[in-house]
Order: sequence, then C-alpha cells, then structure tokens
Amino acid sequence: MTDSSQELSGRSVVITGASSGIGRAAAIALAGRGATIGVVGRNPERTRAVAAEVGGQPFIADFDRLDDVRHLARALLTAYPRIDVLANNAGGLVSTRGLSADGHERTFQHNHLAPFLLTQLLLERLIESRARVISTASAANLFGSLDLNDLDWANRRYAGGWRAYGTSKLETILFIRELARRTAGTGLTAFSFHPGFVATEFGSNSTSIKLSQLLGRDVLRSSPEKGGAPLVHLAAAEEVGSPSGTYFDGFKPGGWERKIASNEATAKSLWELSERLVAP
Repeated sequence: MTDSSQELSGRSVVITGASSGIGRAAAIALAGRGATIGVVGRNPERTRAVAAEVGGQPFIADFDRLDDVRHLARALLTAYPRIDVLANNAGGLVSTRGLSADGHERTFQHNHLAPFLLTQLLLERLIESRARVISTASAANLFGSLDLNDLDWANRRYAGGWRAYGTSKLETILFIRELARRTAGTGLTAFSFHPGFVATEFGSNSTSIKLSQLLGRDVLRSSPEKGGAPLVHLAAAEEVGSPSGTYFDGFKPGGWERKIASNEATAKSLWELSERLVAP
C-alpha cells in the first residue's frame, strides 16, 4: 500500500465508538496528525478520558435511543462549522434479542439505524465540507441474512446475535453504497471497511467469544491499533484510489461480501425503509 496520507491540521474528524477499541486507537492516531477530534461514546467517563487524551471534545450518546442521536447531531453541528470526516464506528453484538428504547432490535438499531440517522442529520454539513464518510463493516456480512420484511428479527432464529450482527454489517455496506450513489458529484465520498478480528471489548457478553478467549483463541485477534489502521488511512489519505462506495478488507478494496451487497434496488429499498423507521 502506498501511503498518501496527509497532515490533518485544521480538519475536524468525528468518530463514534471512540471511547475504546479501534475508535480510540484511530482517534489517537488522527489527533497525532493534527486533526481536531469529536470523540463520541456511550460511557461518559471513558469518552471524556479519550477526549482529554487527544485534545478533542467529548460527546455522550447512547445509540439505544434515537433521541440521543438527534441531540448528538445538533451538538456536532454547533461545535463544528465543517466536518471533514465522519467515522461511523460505534456498534456491537447483542447476544440475546431485545428491543431498543425505540422498539427496534438492538443490534439493528446500534449498527445500522443510529449511524444512518446521524449521517442523514449531518448530511448537509458533510456535503458542504466535501467530507469523507467511513463506516466500520465486517467480513461477518458473509453470514448476514437480509429480510426487508423482518429487519427487527421478530420472526427469525436469532442464533446468539451472530446472524443479526452479520446482517447489520451487510446493511452497513449497502448503506454506504447508496450514500455514495445519492451524493455522487457533490464531493462527498463514502467507504466501508472490515477491520479484521480485533482484540477489543466487542461481543463481551457473547458466550461464544468468551469461550474462544478461555481456549486461548483470542491470541489470533489483532490489536486495536492494527484494526483501526484502515480507518486512519481512509480518513487521512488525500486520494483513496477507489470509487466512492467501495468496501475494503483492511486496506484492500473489494472485500468479500454477500452478492446482495451490490444490489442497487436492495440498497435503495433499505435506505427508504430506514428513513421511515427513524422519522420522528
């Protein structure tokens, strides 16, 4: 990979899920390049600690409540006259099906609906800034099972949350592709990426992940710094070298994905359904 990264002095970068893991690692790396970081997290103490560490501003939001996302968007628009990068990195795996405060399956809301709403609410500012939108997807999209008539997993086997998680990452790829299509020609670019299997608190309530850690298989997972490196590259590169809408496996464009991930009609339908679901 050729490093076309640049210094980011004067650039504003908003990272959700930045209080730990690859979000925190990316915040530290991008602040080191001179960027002003908006540190978004659910945990107030950790979020404020990371903001202090990177010289940024903390924003507290729980994606279990879409009203938190609306308050977050207003706070970000007040704080930043321009937003150069929005990194939709928050999310996770919920091992037992439950509903958010808004009545949606929690993995679906945390990983898709909340970042979809945040991006929509910031979209005018992002277009004005000719921003780059980056969403953390996953190779887990390969075992996703998208059913536009059952986005909340009311009528399907939940399987410890893994199928819902994989589906939410498939939705992430579709969302970014549709965002790229809708903003073509505006200067805004959008990308998604698989960070690898990273040793973070992801899935900490999942029995299968706890078992793999007990058996020592956690050593196969990479560090948050390594997992966050593709995010840093996509945020800092002057030219990404791939079309807006591309899904990366790490630094490599064209990551493995379900065939439906490139279906334009599905991406459009998911966008329109999501718009209805997040409407106040």
